[in-house]
Amino acid sequence: MRKIVVVAALESEFFTSKGPIEKIYYTGIGKINSARITTELILQEKPDLIINVGTAGCLSDDLLGHVLGVNEVIERDMVAEPLAPRGTVPLSRQKPIHTSSFGSARCATGDSFITSRDQWLFDNQVDLVDMELFAIAKVADHYGIAWKSIKFASDLADANAAKHWNQSIEKSDKKISEMIECAFST
Repeated sequence: MRKIVVVAALESEFFTSKGPIEKIYYTGIGKINSARITTELILQEKPDLIINVGTAGCLSDDLLGHVLGVNEVIERDMVAEPLAPRGTVPLSRQKPIHTSSFGSARCATGDSFITSRDQWLFDNQVDLVDMELFAIAKVADHYGIAWKSIKFASDLADANAAKHWNQSIEKSDKKISEMIECAFST
């Protein structure tokens, strides 16, 4: 039987521990927190699959309020130009994109809450923005662990993002719970 670990940044984003979920681990906000906890979980729990769940800003009205599986994740706040293009670690062979066999959305991770339009996100065909997934995927890939991510599009990553995120946080648990069975079965 596969060992599956479910991680979320905050308990307020996802707290339903039912069905196939034995326990939910909380990383805290941001890439460093999620990388640290993901590494500890891989070394201690030895999972076959890590499922990340939580909220994300979206860049399209059509996605708002929906739950999406994430197929690709990129890093949006690695900016070392002119040494390397944005989203790429300079002087390194590290992968700038991590992929999953689940979903179709593209997510961009960074240690900031997006509150205004960023043309780079649109140029890179980003659907969602979050603050943890790239670190989780990068650590999982490093250790050869499969990962999947389910994100609830909680806000439009604009000037009202914080207000809308707070208003929609109660919906995230229910919406994510509806999709979690699919993540476990594929």
